[in-house]
Amino acid sequence: MKLVRGAWKLLVGIKDALVLLFMLFFFGALFALLSAQPNPAAVKDGALLMALDGTIVEQPAEADPFAGLAGGEVMREHRLRDVVRALDAAKDDARVKVVVLDLDRFMGAYPAAVAEVGEAIRRVRDAKKPVLAYATAYSDASYLLAANASEIWIDPMGGTLFSGPGGSRLYYKGLIDKLGVTTNVYKVGKFKSAVEPYLLTGQSPEAKEANEALYGAIFGQWQEAVKKARPKARIEPLLTRPADAVAAAQGDFAKMNLSLGLVDKLGDRLAFGKRVAEIAGADSDKPAGSYKTIKLANWLQANPVKKSGEAIGVLTVAGEIVDGKAGPGVAAGDTIANLMLKALAEKELKALVVRVDSPGGSALASERIRQAILQAKAKGLPVVVSMGSLAASGGYWVSTPGDVIFAEPNTITGSIGIFGILPTFENTLAKIGVTADGVKTTPLTSQPDVYAGTNEEVNRVLQSGIEQGYRRFIGLVAASRKMTTARVDEIGQGRVWDGGTARQLGLVDRFGNLDDAVAEAAKRAKLDPAKVHAVHLEKEPGWFDQLIAGFATGSGDDEEEAAPESGGDIYARLAAGRRAVLAQALGDARRLAGASSMQARCLECAAYGPMAGPTAQADARLIDVVIAKLGW
Repeated sequence: MKLVRGAWKLLVGIKDALVLLFMLFFFGALFALLSAQPNPAAVKDGALLMALDGTIVEQPAEADPFAGLAGGEVMREHRLRDVVRALDAAKDDARVKVVVLDLDRFMGAYPAAVAEVGEAIRRVRDAKKPVLAYATAYSDASYLLAANASEIWIDPMGGTLFSGPGGSRLYYKGLIDKLGVTTNVYKVGKFKSAVEPYLLTGQSPEAKEANEALYGAIFGQWQEAVKKARPKARIEPLLTRPADAVAAAQGDFAKMNLSLGLVDKLGDRLAFGKRVAEIAGADSDKPAGSYKTIKLANWLQANPVKKSGEAIGVLTVAGEIVDGKAGPGVAAGDTIANLMLKALAEKELKALVVRVDSPGGSALASERIRQAILQAKAKGLPVVVSMGSLAASGGYWVSTPGDVIFAEPNTITGSIGIFGILPTFENTLAKIGVTADGVKTTPLTSQPDVYAGTNEEVNRVLQSGIEQGYRRFIGLVAASRKMTTARVDEIGQGRVWDGGTARQLGLVDRFGNLDDAVAEAAKRAKLDPAKVHAVHLEKEPGWFDQLIAGFATGSGDDEEEAAPESGGDIYARLAAGRRAVLAQALGDARRLAGASSMQARCLECAAYGPMAGPTAQADARLIDVVIAKLGW
């Protein structure tokens, strides 16, 4: 009996402890939410601090409150249009004495997004407002942002090298052969290199040709942008003879950067903070190096999005295109289609802009989104497409209803092709003495059979389906772009293009950003572009989502914002970049092996930008698991 009473007391104690932990979690999250609420009234004269920790994306994913519980770091995602709006509002506001770009922990963005933010920074500088940039070590992306500043600082213990786009990619054929896995690939398009890692030990000549052209175009645009923003910066030695440049400075990266005109000042955070305080004013109640700060969240709240005039709907297709429903940062077919149809039923929209920032994914989901967009055309609404950083494969599929397509010169688009991949394990099982047998009543019984392998009949069926999907894809493009299907097939074949080349080929009509697309949509609706406002067709976060986000991001006071953590030196940046590449490779392997539908996806696009969104977060967790298992 004593044993039963003891066990009961133990269970009651465990229950009470769990209730206590839940209450602590709830009230802690509630406190974080209330503390993190933006306060526009708190905006006073000072420095607008743009601490761009993490990445810049088209649509941030929902915060995962448990992401950091297993260790590791949860990086923030900044919405592109919020960053641009903050900068544009700062250039003419007397309360902002200086804009501070803290790029120490900036993990990058796709080229088009970086270029757009860089141009916004330049507008602030051109308005004679000081812009000061700081980092321990700049990456290619962060340096392009800094190049548009009026004053660039770097830590004396840091330094910057430029790597350019490109790099190695993992190929799994050797491993697949050793394991005995049969990789059944069904595809159309000689440039659809997403499946090559499962078929080859290195890139095909066609893939190399396409990648060299794309890398060259994007890197050329980066160099031109840096030279335009900072003519005195001599970047050539670091692009052509980096070892000589470093040796000439006796291994002192920071001094080398200074001598080449890449930076203006060498100094640690304390010195940088004092320099900002000279302009923005010192905060006497805080440690040396602190300055009067305007928090970004408060600044955005004090400068809300325009809501007057007629409504132009903006449907965002951001992230991997998947079947079913999902939260922001993932382009789920059902979710986006429902948002579109609901807006058409409930809102008085005068025109529609489809903002695409996606490498594609499920062909079925892409078609689901396209059909919803066609409903807007059926109601007589002009439809304008605005391509962001990515509009490839399925991302181009959903762009085909557009009356006109805008893109940036360094938008990554095209990849018009279809594929499917199906692994089977008959040879793997044979290695351990396992075989499969059974009764088949038709050629398709139990097919595709992952145990005994596929047969010729099902292979022909699946390949025919892929070919029909490709014909449908190029047919949609041909009708949209007023081309012949033969011409679309010629420039399709799964090849990825930069926005500049895509415009020459007729896949894109004009260069311009989202604001340009909204203005064009207004004109097509016979409205004054100055008298309209954008209505973003997105699900608004509920109170629980805000609670979770507040808990995940924390409140953060001004002192913490004025002196954030260091992002690491040049060696740390290089290591982080290689880790991200491995994480993407592992994630790609998992996604392709588990793909359950016809894919209009551009896996090559991952090489041109940073890890971001729910997919990237899952990849990062996957590599953490692998590293832990290997004991690294």
